[in-house]
Amino acid sequence: MKNRLLCLLLLPSLISAQTSETNERLREGLKRFPEADADKNGILTMEEAMTFLQKRKKMAEPQPATKSGGLKPDHADVAYGSHERCKLDLYLTKKASSAAPVVLMIHGGGFRNGDKSQWARNKTTQDLLDQGISCAALNYPFLDSMPIQDILRQCARAVQYLRFRSGEWNLDKTRFASMGGSAGAGTSLWLATRDDLADPKALDPVLRESTRLVCAVCNSTQATYDVSRWESFLGRPGPDVRTSEAEAALFYHLPSIESFTTAAGKAILKECDMLSWISMDDPPLFVSNPQVVEAPTNRGEWLHCIHHAREVHKECTLDGVECIVAQDHASPNPSPVDFLVAKLRPKTL
Repeated sequence: MKNRLLCLLLLPSLISAQTSETNERLREGLKRFPEADADKNGILTMEEAMTFLQKRKKMAEPQPATKSGGLKPDHADVAYGSHERCKLDLYLTKKASSAAPVVLMIHGGGFRNGDKSQWARNKTTQDLLDQGISCAALNYPFLDSMPIQDILRQCARAVQYLRFRSGEWNLDKTRFASMGGSAGAGTSLWLATRDDLADPKALDPVLRESTRLVCAVCNSTQATYDVSRWESFLGRPGPDVRTSEAEAALFYHLPSIESFTTAAGKAILKECDMLSWISMDDPPLFVSNPQVVEAPTNRGEWLHCIHHAREVHKECTLDGVECIVAQDHASPNPSPVDFLVAKLRPKTL
C-alpha cells in the first residue's frame, strides 16, 4: 500500500488538489490507512498522503547518522572466523550499568557486496547505544568464496564468538538480537529461526555457545533461502528476474538445478529454508518489506516485495510466533529501535 501511495505522488496526472473524493487510489489509501487523514474530516488529500508516506518510511527504514565521519567502533576488525571477511566491529554502549544486550547488524548486498562500515554512519547504531544496547556490525564471506549455506553458518559463528567473549566485553549473552536489510535481513531471519547450533562436545569452545536470539528486525527480507519455494508465493518469475538458468544452483555452489532432487541437494535446501525452521519456540520478529505489489514485475520486487514478509507472517501465525509486518500492522507501528528495546528490555540504563 505504501508503494501505491508513492506511485500516486510520482504520477504527473495527480496534482495536489486531488482528494479521495475524486481519486480512486486515494480512496483506497484512506480505506486501508484511515490514520493518514490528518484533520479527521473523512477526506484524504495528496498532501496528507505524502506526509503519511514520509512518516512510515522513517519508521521502516534505518536513517543515516548525522555525523559525516560516523561512529568509531570500540573494537574494529575483530576476527570471528578464519576467512578474511569474517570480521566484526564492536560498538559498546556506555549507558548500561550491568552486562548489556547486543544487536548484530548485518549488511545487505545480495551476498556479493556490502560492508559493515555502513553501520558506523547509520543513526540506528547510535540510537541503540543510547538505549544501553551494544552493537556488533558483521562482515561475512561472499558467494564467490562459499555457498549460501556456509555463509549462514559463518554468521552463526559470529553470534557464538560474541557469546564466547561476552565476559570480556560486558555483554549479556542471554539477550542477543539481530537486524539487517535484504541479505542481512534474510540472514537475521535464519539466525532467529534456525534451531540452536551449539555443540557442547565441540573441540572449538566457540562452537559450544548458543546461536539463539531474543528477537530480530528484518528490512526487505527474503522469506526463505530455499529458492525452489519462491514460485509458490511469488508466482512464476518474469524474464528480467534471473541472470541465468543456473543462478539458483550457483547460490548453493551446486552444478545444476537437477541437484536439488538429490539427497545432498534436499539437505542443503532444508538447511537454508527459514520457513521450515519456524517453530513455536522462536523469538519475535519485526519485518518491513515496503515494496507492496500485487505480483513482482522486476528483480528488485522478486527479491524484496511484501509477499516475502507475508509468507513469513503466515508461517509464524501457524506456529504461534509473534511477527509484526510493518506494512500490514495496525497503527501505530513501533520503530525497529523501539521493537528491539522492548524485546531486549535493558535492566537499567
